[in-house]
Amino acid sequence: MLLESLWNMYKEDFRNMTEENGNSSDPSSSFTHSSTMSAILITSYSVAFAGGGIGSITMSFVLVKMNTLSVTTTAIINLVVVHSLLLFTVPFRLHYYVNKKWVFKMTLCKVVSAMVHIHMYLTFLFYVITLVIRWLIFFQWKDKVEFYRKLHAIAASAAVWVFVMVFVVPVLFFEYGRSGSYNDTTCFQFHKELQQESVKALNYTIIVSVACVTCVLLGLQVFILVKVARRLSTSLWSHQEFWAQVKNLIFICVIIICFLPYHLFRAYYIQHVNDFDQLESYNEVFLSLTALSCLDLLSFVLSGSRLFKQKVGMLRSRLSCC
Repeated sequence: MLLESLWNMYKEDFRNMTEENGNSSDPSSSFTHSSTMSAILITSYSVAFAGGGIGSITMSFVLVKMNTLSVTTTAIINLVVVHSLLLFTVPFRLHYYVNKKWVFKMTLCKVVSAMVHIHMYLTFLFYVITLVIRWLIFFQWKDKVEFYRKLHAIAASAAVWVFVMVFVVPVLFFEYGRSGSYNDTTCFQFHKELQQESVKALNYTIIVSVACVTCVLLGLQVFILVKVARRLSTSLWSHQEFWAQVKNLIFICVIIICFLPYHLFRAYYIQHVNDFDQLESYNEVFLSLTALSCLDLLSFVLSGSRLFKQKVGMLRSRLSCC
């Protein structure tokens, strides 16, 4: 039933795309997304822009009030930075999806296109670092993990960003879009790069790595939650340690919901990239889900607020009474 629905949606989108391209009065425009796909993309990036902006601003005020500079806090600060960089590029994407034409330079197109990938993997990296540090503390391998000086935190963060700027950005800038000629009025359609075997191999390596790491993270977090639930069965909802593990679970849920679908679909997309024109639109939709990870900061603020905990406690009391 699900496969039939997906197939009908694909046929409808393909027919709409064909009609729109046929009726277009601008021969230089080769916008390939149907009205349905454009609406989904606009909605996803709009939600990410609004929610991510609120979350980044709110979390910035929270971080300013903190006196300690632990490794976890440093990772959150870097999350705010990387989310902010992505949000800065989102208006260019929305302009393109609304007007169905890229009116900026192709160089900016490459930057905006690459930024969503840089954001995804840096966010994933900071998630893993944060989870590992918190688990070290949970298993009492470390009492606390923090930088003794702010300079150490700045140096650690700078090392990550220097690596990205020196090794990642130049490769994306000079190699992105070299395998084919692209229309100046279109953007985010660099699928011809996937015809290279080296690019395919790199993509498969990343897909397998992300999937394996996600499974390990989920397994460990479930084990920890079960252990905490057994130890704090009578005061589970009011104990700080339980809410700390809930925050850890938020990281993993974001990975599963926002990052994993894109990578799983990517494996199929690489094999059939030249089979269907509309497959590029589906790839863009899955990629847009990764931008929704910007909502994580908003969820951290809500899950850590006293009001949220009180509401959950009241709901639990009412359910137990019934």
